[in-house]
Amino acid sequence: MASIPCTTHQPISSKPLACAVSSSRLTSRFLGIKSKVGFLRLTSGIGPSNGSRAKCWFKFGQNGVDAEGAGIYGSQSRDDFDRDDVEQYFNYMGMLAVEGSYDKMEALLSQNIHPVDILLLLAATEGDKPKIEELLRAGAKYDVKDKDGRTALDRANDEIRDFILSFSAQKA
Repeated sequence: MASIPCTTHQPISSKPLACAVSSSRLTSRFLGIKSKVGFLRLTSGIGPSNGSRAKCWFKFGQNGVDAEGAGIYGSQSRDDFDRDDVEQYFNYMGMLAVEGSYDKMEALLSQNIHPVDILLLLAATEGDKPKIEELLRAGAKYDVKDKDGRTALDRANDEIRDFILSFSAQKA
């Protein structure tokens, strides 16, 4: 996994004000915000006005690290997926809104199918290529059957079926 170095400096200075009355004033200079409260002057925000400095870089492509090597993509293994991932994907893809209940999800979970394989069944049904690739990299099995005897290949359209088979052949 590649690390991404970042440094940030956020100064806080204490300076007595000329008057004893607490005052508050906000100004904005190039994304920086200064605020005075009583005897304490706080400087916060981002940008040159408060001394913040950040150095971040990514090295992807031919001369650097690919997304998988950087730990951004495909960093989970088969056992890193659990019931919560299935529920989150079910909600994220709008399946709960369409179905109106968690019955289909619960039916899949009650069949003792591994969560990563359930996710592949759902992603194949939805035609979600990025998720399918992530799951196949994590070790999902496309030949696992649901209660109706259907696999991810059976649930997928022709394009997704070809994608799964070519990805699996490429991985082997």
